[in-house]
Amino acid sequence: MSEARTPAQIEADIARRRQELAVTLDEIGVRVHPSTIVGDAKAKVASTVDRTAGRAYVAVNRVVSDARAQFVSPDGAPRVERIVPAALFVVGVVGLLTLSSRRRRD
Repeated sequence: MSEARTPAQIEADIARRRQELAVTLDEIGVRVHPSTIVGDAKAKVASTVDRTAGRAYVAVNRVVSDARAQFVSPDGAPRVERIVPAALFVVGVVGLLTLSSRRRRD
């Protein structure tokens, strides 16, 4: 059998539960406050942007490193056998674009 509680114990239990309920309601009020929701959303967006920017940086860095490896040897010397054809290609494309734009104007 359970022991009977005194009115003072019951009142103390009620007061304690009221205090716990008040704390819980305050926490809920803070969580659903518009400024808290906006702050959480901003933090989530900032985190996503940082993560995306970091991934983009790594990807671009990898592409640049791969491209550099095509034109520079591991010891840092330029690879003339690859630079000259690439430069000639670029000059040819620029020349064709220039001719094309001149013909359009006329």
